[in-house]
Amino acid sequence: MNKKEISELSRRWKPEKCAVSRIYGCYVSAADKRIVADLNESLGRMPQDEAEHYLGLLKKVLSGAQGRNLVDIVFSTEQVADSDEHRLLMALKNSSLQDSDARQSFYQKIIDCLDMGEENYLILLAPDSYDVPRRGKDDSIQEDASDEVFSYFLCAICPVKEGKSSLGYFPGDNEFHCAGGRTVAPPELGFLFPCFDDRASNVYNALFYSRKPDQLHQEFIDGVFHTEPPLSSVEQRESFTAALIDALGDQCSLEVVQTVQEQLAERVSRHKEEKDPEPLALTAKDVGKMLRQSGVQEEQAVAFEEQCAASLGEGAVLNPANLMGAGKFEVKTAEATVTVDPACSYVVETRVIDGKPYVLIPAGAELEVNGIPVRIAVEPEE
Repeated sequence: MNKKEISELSRRWKPEKCAVSRIYGCYVSAADKRIVADLNESLGRMPQDEAEHYLGLLKKVLSGAQGRNLVDIVFSTEQVADSDEHRLLMALKNSSLQDSDARQSFYQKIIDCLDMGEENYLILLAPDSYDVPRRGKDDSIQEDASDEVFSYFLCAICPVKEGKSSLGYFPGDNEFHCAGGRTVAPPELGFLFPCFDDRASNVYNALFYSRKPDQLHQEFIDGVFHTEPPLSSVEQRESFTAALIDALGDQCSLEVVQTVQEQLAERVSRHKEEKDPEPLALTAKDVGKMLRQSGVQEEQAVAFEEQCAASLGEGAVLNPANLMGAGKFEVKTAEATVTVDPACSYVVETRVIDGKPYVLIPAGAELEVNGIPVRIAVEPEE
């Protein structure tokens, strides 16, 4: 799914737009893996603020950055043709979640595999049926024309946290009392099935959501989808960094890293400016070209590509945003850490003075130490 398709579905998750009639789910005790309460509620009979809250929690599963919070789960042809995991998802989808036996089997599958530590959690499910409007040649949506009905469901796993005790008014007693409670937090993980690819149903894919890009809950992916878990953003970056260090060795200089980081940042920036709905991606060979442009020898660039293939998989597609710092260029020594705007990383340089290596950054006209403006004494030229 691309950004436009995700946004198109996300906009539906409001009471006045979606076709959701019921919310399903269950409240799970993490301590003994037991279902404490079952949820089967009519959305139309709920107070509006309550309905909006449920839909808001489910909509969160369609948020975040592609390749980081949102990753594709791909089923094999064999799984789609005949597998318990895909058969269960299709039973949920085809029955619009009304198949009680399928729901209970699905709840138990999640409970058996999911590790939420000591936090209790709420499994939320909701089906939607979208009468997909056509897109005109000018990319405009024609609301009165449709070729397909897209049926799908969302699943959200929400931690249930202990609320703080507070003083409140109880009208029945006409008194104030201290009371605490449990509150449902935004989802930690969830998914959409099937995917909405090319604005049509694709039962070969699911779109998985994780609130923390570095914690994809691989035990959930393995237990529910039985597919190879995708690499998290942190795993991608660690593998990329290890490949760079191993291949370049002593030639992994500041100048080489600067060049690669600048080109990655440029690709991310250009992708945003072009508003391309497709996720930004590159391969190890693309990075190999960047290394060659920075002066790295051919055999080292090839070694990097081979190292990436070994650790990430042959032809692995990477998200450039996962391979660089989050909006910063950080230089760290044993004694100090300096953070520079990536757009100004070129000002950082290394130099050997009197036999000692130094990191140099021009001070410019303004310099502060702990918020205090300071001046650098400049010796007059002789």
